[in-house]
Amino acid sequence: MHQPARVRAHYTADKVTASKANWRSLFLPCSSTWDLIGRNIKRTWQPEVADDSDLVDTGRRRGRGARSNRAGRFESELREVFDDGWETLGQLESFKTEVREEHARSIIARNDSPDISFEQSINPYRGCEHGCIYCFARPTHCYLGHSAGLDFETKLYAKVNAAELLERELGSPRYLPKFIALGAVTDPYQPIERERCITRSILEVLDRTSHPVGIVTKSALVVRDLDILSRMAARGLVKVAISVTTLDRMVARKMEPRAATPPKRLGAIAALAQAGVPVAVMVAPIIPALNDSEIEAILAEAKRAGATEAGYVLLRLPLELKELFREWLQTEFPDRAARIINILRSMHGGKDYTPDWGVRQRGRGAFAEQIGLRFRLAIKSLDLNRRTSRLRLDLFQRPVAKGGQMPLL
Repeated sequence: MHQPARVRAHYTADKVTASKANWRSLFLPCSSTWDLIGRNIKRTWQPEVADDSDLVDTGRRRGRGARSNRAGRFESELREVFDDGWETLGQLESFKTEVREEHARSIIARNDSPDISFEQSINPYRGCEHGCIYCFARPTHCYLGHSAGLDFETKLYAKVNAAELLERELGSPRYLPKFIALGAVTDPYQPIERERCITRSILEVLDRTSHPVGIVTKSALVVRDLDILSRMAARGLVKVAISVTTLDRMVARKMEPRAATPPKRLGAIAALAQAGVPVAVMVAPIIPALNDSEIEAILAEAKRAGATEAGYVLLRLPLELKELFREWLQTEFPDRAARIINILRSMHGGKDYTPDWGVRQRGRGAFAEQIGLRFRLAIKSLDLNRRTSRLRLDLFQRPVAKGGQMPLL
């Protein structure tokens, strides 16, 4: 009988933010006794074996982006599991994808950020199996009591009632049609969409109601829905942006372990363009000293495939993401990790990240200006962004609620 690894934990003594349910999920039964007095914690602890689900070695995280799974910022303690020398790590199972069904209360999210080009968005899923290490959405998983690390890639939520909610919200007399971004946070065509088809059901509602939508994805699965997309494109109701981060297969496999390969993304651009769907390429994120040398090549290949528009975003490292990205760099690119971080900090006033509007996505300083200049020169020489697709709002047909009255005119 093997001995499991033990837990090393760090505790805070005040400002308890976790619920009683969170306490139960974070500690093993009988491992400790808690006396909650006001907002203070008194702890009596005896050594206890840890739940082995947080142990993360190379074999267990194969095909995943993050290297760790530490607790998020809303948890009042940090739980760190370590190998105690009993050689048990090799006997643990690898991290598996878990999908939980979520019955959401609403589906259209709204924002008023001045540096984001849309006011409305829909995200069919929480978490993303693509596992992109740079994903700015990772910290959002902490709102659910999960980690921004491996939990973000393996503990997924599918909004199974998304299409029903969308039809209801579009049918409200108070709703005014505005452009909707599909997949603004997590990818709407991540692997679980192949079976769940939630994104497709959303598109079916938007198609029936003639509502404009823009899609952002790095998945070739988007071509599955060409039947819907081509119909909507013929009425000026859709455009798709394909994210291409690198043309290097090795780098892509390390950064985006479960996303489509670069050639497949370019193939998706070609298929969309041939079907008459306006398609853009997003060079995002640009990571200095890692993929910035590929800007011109990515744009050229995307143009050749059929893209007519292009955009870019610099790497952002908010909240928990900065440590996750550093861990990944030290593992995959130790020879240039320090240089990459130093350049990133130089573009954010000496910080890992600046959340200021207008700066967070483009940075500031000499290197950021150089990136912007190169991008502008490249799109000019390739004749990209000469004409941008304007989607129509005037065709919107409000859906009629079940049992409701059809319009008289």
